[in-house]
Amino acid sequence: MSQTTVISLFSQAAGLLVLLTAPVLGLSLVVGLIISIFQAVTSINEATLSYVPKIAAVGVVIALLGPWMLQMMISFTTGLFSTMVTLAHSS
Repeated sequence: MSQTTVISLFSQAAGLLVLLTAPVLGLSLVVGLIISIFQAVTSINEATLSYVPKIAAVGVVIALLGPWMLQMMISFTTGLFSTMVTLAHSS
C-alpha cells in the first residue's frame, strides 16, 4: 500500500465525514442562533431553552436524513473493503 493510496483513502473518509455532519451541525448552529436571538430580545436566560430545541432539531434531521447517511457510509465501507482486497493481492 503506497503513501498516495493511504492519503487518498483518508481524504475520501474526511470528505465523507464533512458531508455527513454538515447538515446536522449546520441546523444545530442555525437553531442555536435563533434561540440566542430570542433569548436576547426577551431577556429570558433559561439554559434548557437552548438545548431542547437543538436536540429536537438534530433528532428530526437524523430521522429524515438517516437513510441517506447510512447509504453513504455503506457505500464508502464497501468501496474501502474492495480496495483493501485489491491492494492485498497486488502487494
